[in-house]
Parts: sequence; C-alpha cells; structure tokens
Amino acid sequence: MVEQSTLDKCQELTGYTFSNLHLLELALTHSSVAPTRVQSNERLEFLGDSVLGLVVCDYLYQNCQSLLEGEMTKVKSAVVSRQTCSVVAEEIGLGDLLLLGKGMTRSGALPQSISAAVLESLIGAIFLDGGLQAAADFIMRNIRSHIDEALANEHQRNFKSLLQQHAQREWSSTPIYRLLDEKGPDHSKCFEVAVSVGGQNFISAWGKNKKEAEQEAARRALVELGLIDEQIHQ
Repeated sequence: MVEQSTLDKCQELTGYTFSNLHLLELALTHSSVAPTRVQSNERLEFLGDSVLGLVVCDYLYQNCQSLLEGEMTKVKSAVVSRQTCSVVAEEIGLGDLLLLGKGMTRSGALPQSISAAVLESLIGAIFLDGGLQAAADFIMRNIRSHIDEALANEHQRNFKSLLQQHAQREWSSTPIYRLLDEKGPDHSKCFEVAVSVGGQNFISAWGKNKKEAEQEAARRALVELGLIDEQIHQ
C-alpha cells in the first residue's frame, strides 16, 4: 500500500489534486509488488499512453499548421517515446515515489521502461479522475519543452520545410526546384538540383537521389539567406 505521505508528495510535485486517491495509488504501484498484475499500474499505463498520444497530436495539429503528416508523426514519435517519458518522469521525481517489490533495486536510475510507465500510468489516472482537460494540462506543463525540442530538431532536418515557410512568409511564393544534371550508372546515380525563390536563384547541390539533392539545395539557400549557420548539416 502506498503511504499517504507519498500520495501527498506526488500531488505536490504534479500540481494535480486527486478526488479519487485510489487511482493515484494504483498509478504508483508496480507489478512487482501488486497482488496481481491487474492490481498494478499496467492498465493505467495502457490508457495513459493513448491519452498522451492524443494530446500531443492535437497540439501539433492545432499549433503547427505548416507541418505535413509525416513531419507530425516524427515529432509525435519522439515526444511519446519511452526515452522522453522516462526523462519527464525523472524531471518530476516520480521514480522515487513508485512502490516497488523487494526484488527491485533503486541503486542508480530506474530502467527507462519502468520510469516511462509510471508517467503514463499517472496520465491515465489523471484522465480518469479529472477528465481530458486535466490530463492535457498536466501533459503540456511537463512535456511542452520536449515538444518544442522535437519540433526544432525536425525543422533543422527538413530544410525544404523551413525554406517553404520562409518563402511563403516573405514572398508569398513557393520554392521551385529544378533538376540540372544527373551522373553515374542507373544503379548509382547522383543528381544536381537548384532552387529558386521569389525570382532569386541559389547555388545548386548534388545528392544520391533527388530528395537528398533538394534538401541540400534548400540548406544552401537557407545559409545564403542567413537563416541557418553554415555548419548545420542534414
């Protein structure tokens, strides 16, 4: 049984007060100490994982209207990953509150799978106790910075997306990519692509395929426009 002091500490750290403390106790009960797995946090983990995914997807859809489906998928995958959930759990301090069996040890950090699971379990418990908005508030308070980081990484990798956003904002136009040349045998061709935006032509770039060449051409255009540093690579 989770001690009352632990429940109080968890509510203090999370900024959420439970109406049903049994849900919080369940969220903090690992299967190694529960009488049965049904009485552990595993079912809440299942629910919380879906709630987390929904909240992150909704945020991306509402606030990142220039992102394509594939780009949103990459950001969502990074944010709801075991690694990120584990980091957030440790940032909050949930690992120290989890009720573990005697065979489990706290020497060093908890395994990612365990610390990530307690975060998802807590999200599931908040959802059941206070509804979707309460769960979303908790998620965004603790995961917003990780969403921003994932977005920055995705934008950095997708130079075509960055260039398109800039072109639409500054010139109300779309970048035009032109295939200038291709070399090599059919099984190992290289392609040269140049991009122009708003009547301005930029230096061409080579790539192992057209997509790679377009990305590099966009990167070079962004460097020339002063939007990214020359040292940033794909």
